[in-house]
Amino acid sequence: MSSVFLSLSLQVLLLCRVLLAQQQILLPGSCNFELGTCGYTSDPEYGSWRMNEEGHLISVDSAFLLHGQEQAVLVSPVVDQHDWSCVRLVYQITGRGSLHLHLRPDSDNFDYRLWTASKASDSWLIASVDLPNTTVPYQILLEGRPERSSGNSIAVFEIHIVPGYCIECNFEEHHLCGYSNNWNPNVNWYVGGSMTRETESNLLENHTNNNQRGHYMYVDSMYVKHFQEVAKLSSPMTTVPMAGCLSFYYHRDQERGNIFSVFTRDQLGHFEEIWKPEVYVTPSWTLVSVDIKAPHPLEVVFEVAFNSARGGYVAIDDISFSPEFCHRDTEPTVDPSIADCDFENGLCLYHQETAETKVWNRVSVKPNAYRIGDHTTGSGCFLLANTRFTSRPGYVGRLHGPLLPGNHKYCLRFYYLIYGFRKVDSSLLLYIYDENNVALEKAWSLPETSRAVWTEVEITYMKPMLSKVVFVSICTNLRECGLVAIDDITIRLGDCQITTGSLPGQCNFENGICGYMQDRKEDKADWLRVQGHTPTSYTGPRGDHTTGVGYFMYIEASLMLPGHKARLLTSELRGSSSSQCLIFYYHMYGSGTGILSVLLRRSSGEREALLWRRRGEQSVSWMRAKVDYYCDDRHQVIFEAMRGPSLRSDIAIDDISFNRGPCEDPDDITPYSGFSEYFNEIEN
Repeated sequence: MSSVFLSLSLQVLLLCRVLLAQQQILLPGSCNFELGTCGYTSDPEYGSWRMNEEGHLISVDSAFLLHGQEQAVLVSPVVDQHDWSCVRLVYQITGRGSLHLHLRPDSDNFDYRLWTASKASDSWLIASVDLPNTTVPYQILLEGRPERSSGNSIAVFEIHIVPGYCIECNFEEHHLCGYSNNWNPNVNWYVGGSMTRETESNLLENHTNNNQRGHYMYVDSMYVKHFQEVAKLSSPMTTVPMAGCLSFYYHRDQERGNIFSVFTRDQLGHFEEIWKPEVYVTPSWTLVSVDIKAPHPLEVVFEVAFNSARGGYVAIDDISFSPEFCHRDTEPTVDPSIADCDFENGLCLYHQETAETKVWNRVSVKPNAYRIGDHTTGSGCFLLANTRFTSRPGYVGRLHGPLLPGNHKYCLRFYYLIYGFRKVDSSLLLYIYDENNVALEKAWSLPETSRAVWTEVEITYMKPMLSKVVFVSICTNLRECGLVAIDDITIRLGDCQITTGSLPGQCNFENGICGYMQDRKEDKADWLRVQGHTPTSYTGPRGDHTTGVGYFMYIEASLMLPGHKARLLTSELRGSSSSQCLIFYYHMYGSGTGILSVLLRRSSGEREALLWRRRGEQSVSWMRAKVDYYCDDRHQVIFEAMRGPSLRSDIAIDDISFNRGPCEDPDDITPYSGFSEYFNEIEN
């Protein structure tokens, strides 16, 4: 960094640090890098963070990374903070690179990424990251990744951990808690109080201290030139879902016209108004409490619009948040998961219309090479319409879900599978009904391009009244209808487009191979990442397990010799004091299928341990495996596929996840050695 930058930017930040050091309650894990690193250390397996010669900051520069090093990881001392807290990170990215903040819980194999940034800046930036309450001690990791060229670096000026939620602010901090101003040349939010100009500091007293030594935020109409000029003050984006009571104080003098509103804004940029004042003028600071129920991260936006230069002013102060709702009449938190069903133990809360023949039947398929089983486990239950159990040749079958409250956005996901249709236009439809069984909307219908593979559907919907989902299958002539199946229905609050991202240890191979590595030393072939069906007939899956149209990993037997192995390794895992539950889906279909094994390799060099194994053809379905294992030191898990005697020996894996164990309801651990004589039987 240039000396000019250090002499200007750092001097300003250091002055603010001195003025505000006594005003903040800092929790363990905080550091301003004045006299040292406060117990933060560089992970020796990566590059090193370096203290600035004059102190005050710590950085990682591409020029100091050794050959083969791509990042430097800064690890905090162990933090044992049980209540909610907020990490305030002052940082800068110079040139090209990225900075990531991870949480490392004790007794866990994985680090959880909470926040990331990659935008270069000529000034210091502030990030606010929520740390939810937990009973597990943890460490904070800062991973700096400057790109391999000169002039790229990442610097951290301070790490402050403060009690409460990141959305809270009394505007005494120099970085204003990460709140940002949507800059408008004529109207903006400004800091009011002791550091403002004299004419502005007389606007009103700070609410926190009831004097002008404190600060607040305000906007006035002095320089308004156009009709409806807008000033927006936005909180940092929360990093976790929020539900509770948002409180703040405001002071307003409308004079000749201003419009004051508070909105939430999600990651898609959708606004929702949550409050607006009922009075034009407040004689003093006025407390506002409003309930927020957000299933996804959001920003809170304080917006003021002026009609003229005589539109008055608005001020706010002391924003706080509580996980308890502030109004007794607030509708209880909605739990749409009551509409979830995998049909393993019945129909859950779904039902068919009693006046008609029951068209939907709960069935299962024994693992075999001719008919695909359920989506959940490969050998469980699902719902099937138009079977030999349907008593009449033509039908309309409606499957009703439970009623859910209105005025909420819901994300519905389910899987469907079809066989042998000549006409698909009405074979499977999805409607939204109200509580009076009136159809409000046809939300989805079966596409013409459907294939005989479990395929995921995502639908976002919102209705003002109580509503439910209804699955409809219509068949007027059995000769024109085949089989239609549904499985694994889930409903969550929020928009389906807002994804939470995969947790560490989870991989569905949709966006790459998640850090998995090919074993170049002990195998003769590679695992391949592909989409669709594999090229050799009568072997391999027809689509992936995740969505039906996504990606999976497999071995192509035609590129291997009998007995050749392909080994896929996880990155090195830390080890845990508790057992782990490895869950994955595998596909072993083909008359010449070989062996799929899961092995444990310890970093200590001990002999690899066998955790799980399947031999020979298992099913045309994706099958679920659950594997309990324990390892308290650094290790890797290996997926090893061995080619069988013929080309029809493709083996595939998908949807891998590691969870804290032990596994709940473990699947049958007995390997299938062949098929029953009733291999094509559908069980009612």
